[in-house]
Amino acid sequence: MACMHDHSCEDHDCSSNWSLYKHIDLSKVSALNEAVPGSVKSVFKAWEHRLNFSEGYLESNDGDPELLVFIPFTSDVKIKSISIVGGADGSSPSKMRAFINREGIDFSDAQSMQAVQEWDLAENTQGMLEYQTRYSKFQSVGNITLHFPDNFGGDTSQIHYIGFKGEATQLKRDVVATIVYELMPNPSDHKTKAEGGGGFSHVE
Repeated sequence: MACMHDHSCEDHDCSSNWSLYKHIDLSKVSALNEAVPGSVKSVFKAWEHRLNFSEGYLESNDGDPELLVFIPFTSDVKIKSISIVGGADGSSPSKMRAFINREGIDFSDAQSMQAVQEWDLAENTQGMLEYQTRYSKFQSVGNITLHFPDNFGGDTSQIHYIGFKGEATQLKRDVVATIVYELMPNPSDHKTKAEGGGGFSHVE
């Protein structure tokens, strides 16, 4: 479902609403089929800079419009909606599919796996549309993979901005991982019954 961004940002704090870009682990963001390696990182920026294309944009290889973008976060986030600003002349993506907390997805996986949600996109060159998520399914998002299988007829697909509206948790992901690790028993701390002459040789 697409919603029109139909108010003045001078009266609404849009930059704050779309601030999840600050929680993206930009060094680990990647894209498959990008024409310029690393260019995907240029599409994550503040809302007010979404139409500033001077720092580059993501474009697929010539003759192949499909793109797959992996976006990890530094803390778990809740995503309410997504905004995509595409290129002109048919190069905007026409469809978007989302996978949550799945690393290492390639095109074959994306084409065969069931997405958490799919959207039919409009040509949104001015960044005035946002696509609502099924919010209950977009809780505790550690990473999200966005699959753009096609565009509106262009030889390549172009994406100038990807924005996420939502909120982040307080705990960073590395802190959470440390806590989980500390809570897990260390087998070296427990002698097995076999070592003591018992009948079991493995600690579950």
